[in-house]
Amino acid sequence: MKPALSQIVDNKIIAIIRGAAPEDVLKIAQALLRGGVSTLEVTLNSPNALVVIEELAKNTDDRMLIGAGTVLDPETAEAAIGAGAKFVVSPNVNIKTIELTRKHNAVSIPGAYTPTEVINAYVSGGQIIKIFPASSPDYIRVLQGPLSHIPMMPTGGITLKNIRDFQKAGAAALGIGTSLVDTKKTITEEYLEQIVENARKFVQIVSGS
Repeated sequence: MKPALSQIVDNKIIAIIRGAAPEDVLKIAQALLRGGVSTLEVTLNSPNALVVIEELAKNTDDRMLIGAGTVLDPETAEAAIGAGAKFVVSPNVNIKTIELTRKHNAVSIPGAYTPTEVINAYVSGGQIIKIFPASSPDYIRVLQGPLSHIPMMPTGGITLKNIRDFQKAGAAALGIGTSLVDTKKTITEEYLEQIVENARKFVQIVSGS
């Protein structure tokens, strides 16, 4: 398999699962895979998140790259990596979390917003910088002007209507939550098919097909 960082950049889309019932997450992951999305972030403020990450890591047969989101400190990062997370996403810049993640050869994706935060996150070892909230494609374009050497992952508010604009603005990867999987909805067979279709549409756009 490719290194995790290469998989993220090649696949472009990270599906973000926040607050799903633990018994639903594997079914959601399988639906995403059917739709062509093979990178999945489980936020650690979800129920039994570490157990869910471990289950996903064991049951997706290396077809899906599993990571942890909303990681606020190095202790939590270590627990997530121990459960099977191959990448660690944070909403902020915590240098010790970045260092711990890199020490364990997982991909570090700290969150930043201002140019100063983005630079600090990158020079501290962040490999992709999560831009949160992703206010607009224009903001990514502006950041990329002087910082085009820094891979950025806009997250929050990305939809089928604007994802191509974010990609054109220079996004190396894209974090997508509710537009891909709305965990507030009941996870029925019908909704799982909708997730498959959502995934296919996003993948078609980012692949240019």
